[in-house]
Amino acid sequence: MKLLNRNFTLIMIGQIVSLFGNATLRFALPLYLLDRTGSASLFGVVLACSFIPMVLLSPIGGILADRVNKRNIMVILDFFTAILAAFFLLSNGLFSPEALVLIVMMLLSAIQSLYQPSVQSSIPFLQEKENLMTANAIINQISALANLIGPVLGGIVYEAFGITQVVIISGICFFLSAVMEIFIRIPYNKLPGEGSVISIVKQDMADSLHYIHREKPIIQKVIIIVALFNLVLSSMIIVGVPVIIKIHLALSGQLYGYAQGISAAGGLLGGVLVGVFANKLNVEKVWKLLLAAVATLLPIGVCLLFGAPPMVSYVVLVCCYFLMMLLATMFTVQMLSYVQGEVPGNLIGKVISFVMAISMCSQPIGQALYGVLFDWLAPQWIVFGSLVISAAIVIGSRKAFSHINDDSKKDLAM
Repeated sequence: MKLLNRNFTLIMIGQIVSLFGNATLRFALPLYLLDRTGSASLFGVVLACSFIPMVLLSPIGGILADRVNKRNIMVILDFFTAILAAFFLLSNGLFSPEALVLIVMMLLSAIQSLYQPSVQSSIPFLQEKENLMTANAIINQISALANLIGPVLGGIVYEAFGITQVVIISGICFFLSAVMEIFIRIPYNKLPGEGSVISIVKQDMADSLHYIHREKPIIQKVIIIVALFNLVLSSMIIVGVPVIIKIHLALSGQLYGYAQGISAAGGLLGGVLVGVFANKLNVEKVWKLLLAAVATLLPIGVCLLFGAPPMVSYVVLVCCYFLMMLLATMFTVQMLSYVQGEVPGNLIGKVISFVMAISMCSQPIGQALYGVLFDWLAPQWIVFGSLVISAAIVIGSRKAFSHINDDSKKDLAM
């Protein structure tokens, strides 16, 4: 099976359009809220709440991905997201901006939690095992490209015309993606299931947890490490970058859009590097990528500590953000490819969704906490604190990552 076969190509194109709309909307809505309220605490709480559906519903998304036609899930959810964009347009002005943004962000999060397991679990059905890392790199590059163009265009349109035009563009993207995905054909074998829907869900969850806990405990260890990393570093970046740029540096939303776009370019380059060097990368050494990502916080903290001019601090922040995303993407693609290559086909959707849910469960806590901290403390101390704690987590994780291939060898021996 060739890499760029018809169905994988359609998924790629659909992802480009859908993720562009998603990136634009996810960029503009929090920025709209921050502009309307000026509160870092409220901003952090809304972001935290928007992650809760993703944590809670990702396991359900995995079960659906294994038991329902993956193509149908993608089509229905993209159509529903287009309707959600229309709901925002019709409701804007009827509700408070805080309530409306919270509702729409939570629904977007819920949709993504059901959508992404279908996309990720479809790749092993459309590719040979030797192409998995390259295929995942391509999907990540598409995500990075959408996140590159979406915030930049969203920032320009938002500053020039306001939130309404941004939502219209996003809604059109979701509609076009849904129409395109109708023509995708993904192999589908209905899994057996007896009893009520609740009993089937409980059994599927139990099977996934048993596999992660008993048969592949290394996956469980990696999940815990990533969850801690998300609590300390990822949450700080998600909340801190817009707050630092908009409030502490007093710069425009358009410059924040450029920062998001440039960071996405880092993710794009990271995906390219993984694809180019797929055969030379060693999953046992991925912790080094995380440690290097943590180190990018140092120049940001130094600029803020010594009160560098706003544009100097902005340029340094953007460059470091670019490098951080490059390194984080290389880590993510390698770990996702490892999981896809190890997990049986009948469990892959559920296991991937559990990995996503558990690794992200710490983010709502972290985002709410950082929202409060950025109102109370100078940003440089938050950045330095995140650097020290994140570095300690990564250094402490070296042993777990070093046993990844040992775990695979044991399975082969059995």
